[in-house]
Amino acid sequence: MKAKSIYKQFYTKLIIATSLFIIALSFIFYEYTRSTVYANMQKVMLQDARKISFSLLNKKLTKNNFKTIQNDNVAIDIINDVKLPDYKFYRYEKEDNFYIKLIYPIDIKNNQYIRIIRNINFERELVYSIIFKNLFILAIPGFILMLLYSLIVSRSLLKPIIQINKKLSNMDENSLTQIEKKDLPVEFHSLSDSINFLTNRIETYVKFKKELFIGAAHELKTPLAVMKLKNEVTLRKKREIESYEETLKLTVKQIDDMNIMISSILDIGRAEGAQFEQTIDLDLVEYMKKKSNDYRMLSAQKNIIITFFSNVNFLQTSIQITLFNQIIQNFVQNAIKFTPNEKSIAIRLKKTKAKIVITVTDEGLGIDEKINLFAPFKRFGNQSGVGLGLFLAKNAADSLRARISLKNRKDGKKGCVAKLVINNTSELVKI
Repeated sequence: MKAKSIYKQFYTKLIIATSLFIIALSFIFYEYTRSTVYANMQKVMLQDARKISFSLLNKKLTKNNFKTIQNDNVAIDIINDVKLPDYKFYRYEKEDNFYIKLIYPIDIKNNQYIRIIRNINFERELVYSIIFKNLFILAIPGFILMLLYSLIVSRSLLKPIIQINKKLSNMDENSLTQIEKKDLPVEFHSLSDSINFLTNRIETYVKFKKELFIGAAHELKTPLAVMKLKNEVTLRKKREIESYEETLKLTVKQIDDMNIMISSILDIGRAEGAQFEQTIDLDLVEYMKKKSNDYRMLSAQKNIIITFFSNVNFLQTSIQITLFNQIIQNFVQNAIKFTPNEKSIAIRLKKTKAKIVITVTDEGLGIDEKINLFAPFKRFGNQSGVGLGLFLAKNAADSLRARISLKNRKDGKKGCVAKLVINNTSELVKI
């Protein structure tokens, strides 16, 4: 199937529509002019008939004593061979001449009527030859101007699309640029926002994927090098059995660490698959209450108290639950990991008209906000971990078209606040 040009389709349809409009307007103008000319003639004839009728009032009038008026254009006489309740106009053709005839009653009882016949050749010639012809002669330059106008308007209206298309066609993974909204009409702003959001995600994805591959290679290469070196040193000469046991224990530990890292990398693949998960409808407040109870079992070993607060009692929403869980679970697990014993963690849900905000606030040491902890293999503090949890959470948030952030507390206390902001799609909220 041959590809169609939207530009050609647009100006072709515009030309056809404008042509039909000009033709229709020409016919309407012609019919209006014609009817106006004839209506004016009939009005004049009717006025003449009324004047004659008024002048003959109270006079005994017969066909013989009325002086007939006759010239090239008008003939006026008295007739009595018709019966009409009111005046009537007739239009007819005779010997290649065109006429309008008016029969106007003077004395209906005695069947006396004025007959006025007017030759309308001149008016007909004026309407048909002059107005009609000139109208369509004028329509030709109008059509040409319309053709030029259609081409200019089509190009002007399609300019934003051409601009966006050119911008996208020149993009690759190494040159992802944002589309400037100020150069686009308002109607294209939502499209440019979507494209910019997509390119931003692609740019982040490509950047983090490169870091992920490099980081994974580095993180796996280091323990392998340690195991290789330790084993080579151990095998150089015979040693006590304790030395062999120590080497084997180190090897097992390094293998366990690599398994954890590989599992985290596999989680990234599963997270990408979760992007296509169907949304489910649920009461987010009730769901968060249940999850908070589950997290209390994780925090019990450190005697950390987890509390949940919400500014609404009911929040019906539709969400991809696997992606949502990846974010909240990572927030809470990190909070438990970095919060000292006997401290507390607060989970808060706040619903506003435009968004849903969920925060997890801990009492740990806080973070270095200069470090991009959402990049793969980025760690802070001396706690164990692969450094992929927040990277997974960021990917999940992007898939949900949500935003996440990690900041230090602003209330003067130590600790940090992990925040998830979701566009409010709830349909029913009860406070």
